[in-house]
Amino acid sequence: MAERLRLPSSMSSLSSAAASRLLPLATKTRLSLSTPSPPSSLSSSSSSSLKCLRSTPLLSHLFLRQRRSPFPGATGSYNTVASPKGLASDPDQLKAARDDIKDLLKTTFCHPIMVRLGWHEAGTYNKDIEEWPQRGGANGSLRFEVELKHAANAGLLNALKLLQPIKEKYSGVTYADLFQLAGATAIEEAGGPKIPMKYGRVDVSAPEQCPEEGRLPAAGPPTPASHLREVFYRMGLDDKEIVALSGAHTLGRSRPERSGWGKQETKYTKDGPGAPGGQSWTVQWLKFDNSYFKDIKEKRDEDLLVLPTDAVLFEDPSFKLYAEKYAEDMDAFFKDYAEAHAKLSNLGAKFDPPEGISIDDGTAKAAPEKFVAAKYSSGKRELSEAMKQKIRAEYEGLGGSPDKPLQSNYFLNIMIGVAVLAFLASLVAM
Repeated sequence: MAERLRLPSSMSSLSSAAASRLLPLATKTRLSLSTPSPPSSLSSSSSSSLKCLRSTPLLSHLFLRQRRSPFPGATGSYNTVASPKGLASDPDQLKAARDDIKDLLKTTFCHPIMVRLGWHEAGTYNKDIEEWPQRGGANGSLRFEVELKHAANAGLLNALKLLQPIKEKYSGVTYADLFQLAGATAIEEAGGPKIPMKYGRVDVSAPEQCPEEGRLPAAGPPTPASHLREVFYRMGLDDKEIVALSGAHTLGRSRPERSGWGKQETKYTKDGPGAPGGQSWTVQWLKFDNSYFKDIKEKRDEDLLVLPTDAVLFEDPSFKLYAEKYAEDMDAFFKDYAEAHAKLSNLGAKFDPPEGISIDDGTAKAAPEKFVAAKYSSGKRELSEAMKQKIRAEYEGLGGSPDKPLQSNYFLNIMIGVAVLAFLASLVAM
């Protein structure tokens, strides 16, 4: 249910130039013919950052299929830029790219479309398919024409155009990581919770590896609760995660001429920021909080949008349990949302290194692995439960735990401890 993002003239020119360099030569002519020209009203610049940013995220539902034909503007694919050998993405470049994304958000207010990009990339995951990349998910496939033209992804080419200069600047960041980095950063910069992200996602290399169309949810199915469960259960998500993720619809707005839903304009959208118009779910539709749940529960404002898949959150008994909780307790919502978003962003991904990369602790480095007792066995046999408990006790005694991995090398700590004991014993013997 997304709207097409209209770019400012300066950004549009920059993005078009970037796209022209990236698209295969044979597709350049077709792209110029199929991509609609921006309205003449967008050609003039403005001294006001809000007025000049006509590329505001004119979205509707962040994760729902549109009632319209596929987006016509994508007639080529964004090519893959090789990442450094040894890692899928360079940790330092990831951190720098995050800073650039923050700057982009401040000048374009494109928070909702970045969240939608990450969601639509990861939301194609099928837990019943083991093989990568056939299982779908966060693998960078959404940059290819065949997937961009899925009806659910209409308008997402604009998100890629906004991110493409950043991708060109940081060739050591995969598209899969960039899409998820942009979505998580957008949530945080809109006032939402810190998402416990990890990076190192590997990109697919060809359009033949894109998932088939039809894996994303619809906005107005005949049985909304059943439909949501069918789609999200396929991803391995539960009722709490369905409701928590729905809370991100506090961001964005819907346009009827593009999505089939919403009003042409409301008192909350007539002045932008960005191109005016559309209908939002919340009053402050660029602020991430729990207003979505409060407004749906009250249903008092006719200028706010409530879709069948929104209303069902307070109608279905299981969904209602969480929706009521989030309407009353924003801290609880933020906690559950952050966990659900991180889980969604990892769906279907193949990581290099396998444990992923953390960039949230001040220094970019590989995320430490969780404690697995069997890894400390020198033989091939399965460890006994008694031995596992003994090793676990030693591990936790040094500051580690199954849920709080030890940052330093386990065996190095053991060796240092033994050396210290030996030294003390020698002193006593003297």
